[in-house]
Amino acid sequence: MKNNSVEVVMLCMALCWSVSSAESRSEVKDAKAPPNVLFIAVDDLNDYPTYAERYPDAITPNLDRLAKQGVVFEKAYCQWPTCGPSRNSVMSGLLPTTVAGKEKWVDEDLQKRTRELGTKLVHEYFSEHGYTTLAVGKLCHDHVPEGSVDESGGRGSFTAGLGRMCKNYGPAGTSTDWFAVDKPDEEFPDYEAASWAINQLQKEQKNPFMLMVGFIRPHVPWYVNKKWFDLYDPAELTLPPYKADDLDDVPPASVAVNIHKNMPRTQWAIENNQWRNILHAYLASVSFMDHQLGRILDALEASPYKDNTVIVLWSDHGYHMGEKNSFQKHSLWDRAGHVPLLFAGTGIEKEKRCGRVVSLLDIYPTLLELCGLPENPKNEGRSLVPLLNDPKREWPYPALTAWRENCFALQAERYRYMRYKDGSEELYDHQNDPNEWTNLAENPEFTTVKVELQAQLDALEIKGEVTRWGK
Repeated sequence: MKNNSVEVVMLCMALCWSVSSAESRSEVKDAKAPPNVLFIAVDDLNDYPTYAERYPDAITPNLDRLAKQGVVFEKAYCQWPTCGPSRNSVMSGLLPTTVAGKEKWVDEDLQKRTRELGTKLVHEYFSEHGYTTLAVGKLCHDHVPEGSVDESGGRGSFTAGLGRMCKNYGPAGTSTDWFAVDKPDEEFPDYEAASWAINQLQKEQKNPFMLMVGFIRPHVPWYVNKKWFDLYDPAELTLPPYKADDLDDVPPASVAVNIHKNMPRTQWAIENNQWRNILHAYLASVSFMDHQLGRILDALEASPYKDNTVIVLWSDHGYHMGEKNSFQKHSLWDRAGHVPLLFAGTGIEKEKRCGRVVSLLDIYPTLLELCGLPENPKNEGRSLVPLLNDPKREWPYPALTAWRENCFALQAERYRYMRYKDGSEELYDHQNDPNEWTNLAENPEFTTVKVELQAQLDALEIKGEVTRWGK
């Protein structure tokens, strides 16, 4: 009888352990894994995609589709209006004036500099916290520092092996040119980058992952397959706003700093019947890139990761397409500073738009919070999670864009203030003058506004001076 009692007790204990163990396994199974990150950088993409509601003719179904899946930041600004410094800022979480070196804007220098400053590049920080890091395409000025990710797909050339054709434009100092080429999509680096990313999404990833993809187009030269040109009729394209005497009320320093002498002038494009052709080539390049994005989004949707992945898409700076009498980045004006930025995926509301001013500098801390990782105290941006949760909440933080030596633009909710090394200024009221045609800096009616913006710029306590302004 005693033995039977022991057996009953043992059986009960076994049953209890079995139930407890099953519950424990169930809890582990049901526990929410840290979200993956799909991090997409696009080179030279301005605010022309259809979802941005700035320009009517762009054919961007996949950018529009992604925008509907999350929150669009309508007033996002880069920290430097060229590729290298802007990307260095995003990847390091630091202002260009903080991370700037006196040498070249190359990736190994960036990695060394961030470590000197006691921090890590965004993907290195994720790696430190258990993420597998995967990278392909243009992410820093080139790719990523060698050995800084678990797996790399490299980066292809801007000309896709075509060389500099100089079909329509050929001055030294720029690779600007436009032409429909007889070369299949499969031989372009953005197609290859998308294919590499798709392959990663089709693999079983044992850890949460950060998959970074950098698209080169629409960076110059605007060479893509003819089928992308065929999407558009150049005769029907809407030309951007242009005012021939637009620069008459800006200080000499503005023209010297903001107009790149090697780029096509709008007046030249008009006289040579090239404006529509330039616009046509840019839009064709955007649509080509958009298609590659769509391939990745399709792969994510078909993968086991579709319900647990955060997506961020951003461009390193904007681009003038004839506004301000030029076709270029390289300026403190709104057209070069204003960029696409959107977040989508797990935990993010769909079909939301946020009209608050934000910075690309905010991407790093936002991803940390979305993924439940510890804050990086060295980050100079701020998490946008409060705006993702409530896009209409107050957000009294201006965006800073620097350019060359001691030249800055400060973007507030309504006004854009610019100050140059010699102290000269520009001020624009975006509510009444979105094209920045009327410089209000010398208008006494706006003295109070200007003084407030001057004080905000001074309060940022910019830490250093950029002596090499990169590409």
